[in-house]
This record gives sequence, C-alpha cells and structure tokens, in this order.
Amino acid sequence: MVVRKRGGRKRALGTRAPMTIPQGANQRWSMDFASDALVDGRRFRVLCVTDDFTRECLGTIVDNSITGEQVSKNSTTSRDGGGIRCGWCPTTCYMRKEG
Repeated sequence: MVVRKRGGRKRALGTRAPMTIPQGANQRWSMDFASDALVDGRRFRVLCVTDDFTRECLGTIVDNSITGEQVSKNSTTSRDGGGIRCGWCPTTCYMRKEG
C-alpha cells in the first residue's frame, strides 16, 4: 500500500508591510476575546474593543457565547451630531471627533 506524503508548510510570499501607527483617536480599533469560568463551572466570554491611540476601552460584550451577528451589530457606528456614536456601550455614549 502506498501512503501519500503530506505537502510542506505553506509560507507567505513576499515581505509584510509594517502596521502604521495611529496618529489620532478613532483611526484604529482592536478587538480581544477573553474567556473564563464561574465557580459553578459555567463559562462566559468577553469581547473588549479598545482604541489603539488612546488605549481607551470603547466597550465590552459579555455573554455565554458571542456570535458574529452580535459583533457586527455592535460594531456599527453612525455619525451623529458632534461625535461618533459608539454602538458598543449599553448607554448612548459619544466619542469626541478629532480634527
């Protein structure tokens, strides 16, 4: 019997461009998932969204399981008045618009 040999590891071609450093607020946000368990063994997940320039937490979602639908629903922002409506916070908060 002939056993097929697996191919090698796929490597990226070319060089990567370095990530640009944000020069002001609301230019780049980062999302991070964290997971933990309660004393009774139930697990929960937390999605934190932070502004990379100000290092300010823009909002969190806490749930037993976070779906992509929840993330996309909360990540929509709308321009309103003098700022940008966050969309992440349970209360209506307005982030200051730079420039």
